[in-house]
Amino acid sequence: MNSDVLIKPQLETYNRVEKLMGNRFEITVVCLNKKHADESMDLAIGEIKRIEKLLTTFSEDSQTAAINRAAGLHPVQVASEVYQLIERANFISKITQGAFDLSYGSIDKRLWNFDQQMDSLPDKETAMKTVHLINYRNIILNPEKQTVFLKEKGMRIGFGGIGKGYAAERAKIMLQASGIKSGVVNAAGDLTAWGATASGHSWTIGIAAPDGSRHPFSSLNITNKAVATSGTYEKFAVIQGKKYSHTIDPKTGYPVSGIKSITIICPNAELADAMATPVMVMGINAGLYLINQMKDVECILIDDNDKLYTSKNIKLVQ
Repeated sequence: MNSDVLIKPQLETYNRVEKLMGNRFEITVVCLNKKHADESMDLAIGEIKRIEKLLTTFSEDSQTAAINRAAGLHPVQVASEVYQLIERANFISKITQGAFDLSYGSIDKRLWNFDQQMDSLPDKETAMKTVHLINYRNIILNPEKQTVFLKEKGMRIGFGGIGKGYAAERAKIMLQASGIKSGVVNAAGDLTAWGATASGHSWTIGIAAPDGSRHPFSSLNITNKAVATSGTYEKFAVIQGKKYSHTIDPKTGYPVSGIKSITIICPNAELADAMATPVMVMGINAGLYLINQMKDVECILIDDNDKLYTSKNIKLVQ
């Protein structure tokens, strides 16, 4: 027997969990050693923190805060990546007929706080008043000057419906640039996965049960795909025995109903993140119709009666 036979280094899986952008981020990488894994994950986390600084509404120094302060007054020049993100967000607003809208930030948070003390719905007139400033058409973009102008005073934008997905994609790009050929970035349910597991298989992604239990009701085998899952089990209020989702319809100012859980599957985490909310707002029929028109985008829906719906190309693992 030849004692000079080289032993091939074994791929290992390394994992890190951090609280970033106010959410739980979990980064998983497959590589040959811990040093490479740690250095790569440090780069990814640094990138997420950089994006948080740009987009947060909790700091007066962010570009979002600068745009909101200038609402109704003057345009604000922003970084190219922020401008392009807003441009892409407005395109999603257009194809969803406003069911997705960055200017949802105009909603008065005191009205919809979804805490344990919330015991009654606002009247319809008050609810309508809270949404009168939500209108993506009033987010005016100037491509030559790279400026953003909110047309109405009091308007506010927020990246809560797209920011985590964007950050997950950027983190993936940083990991790939540092030589990580396989991994998963999971931004509180908005995740992107590429390559294969250490054993050479595709990644198995659990689809959360709509009752909020820890046990997934199904799973998907994916690689080079993104998945975003959202549901009423995450944040809600129970008023007079009825559960109300934290997702507000921008046209009515009232919580949406009909869909208990939604999962979007597509090539990009930013798009997956951004499409989850509007499909929930649009409802099952209109939501499925839209998804079925989109290339490489699929979805799984569970309605309020626990009935399962899927777009045309879904293959679930039971």
